[in-house]
Amino acid sequence: MPEVVILSDPRIAAVPIKECGEPLVDLRTLEAIRVDQRLADHEGAYAHIRLSVADRLVAAQTRLPHELRLLVVEGYRPPSLQHQYFTASVAHHRATHPGWDERRASVEASRYVSPPDVAPHSTGGAIDLTLCTPSGAELPMGTPVNATPPDAGEECYTASTAISHEARENRSILSSAMVSTGFVNYPTEWWHWSYGERYWAFITEARYARYGPTDSFTGSR
Repeated sequence: MPEVVILSDPRIAAVPIKECGEPLVDLRTLEAIRVDQRLADHEGAYAHIRLSVADRLVAAQTRLPHELRLLVVEGYRPPSLQHQYFTASVAHHRATHPGWDERRASVEASRYVSPPDVAPHSTGGAIDLTLCTPSGAELPMGTPVNATPPDAGEECYTASTAISHEARENRSILSSAMVSTGFVNYPTEWWHWSYGERYWAFITEARYARYGPTDSFTGSR
């Protein structure tokens, strides 16, 4: 499996940000994109992403075979919620491994939950998604979206070979569509793709990230 750079790597936090001020847009208003309700919040934050990310997502949909659809599970995540997720994950790791100190637990947590200061979802530049049929039936992808240990181990890794041939083919279809429109994948999570934020900038060797964490979401619906 290729080397995995995780979000707690100091090189990610070192990427400079030149915030472009692009707005968040509601994916539920776009006919081309299907939005799942499993992580829906009252304010509708989960269905929002930055404008250029939405444009690229629509373009990715056009790169899929005619019988397949992108199914969005989560986009924007408020910084306060990201902090809650990360703190809970670190606490879980420390409880499971009493010998680990805070730093070790934080590094392990960051394989699946980003440290708040570099969290892609809190910038509006990241999206969790999968593939489905026009009727909404999800394709086999090896694990559910957001599966983490102990429910799943390295099967969550995008390049995992511990999954069925069908799941590997489906991941390849998803990856081809997303990469072709400028997204990068977080390799421990086959469902997580981003554009414009620090992780994207590091992987693509961009001079700076376009998006930083934002609290600009004011709610909708």
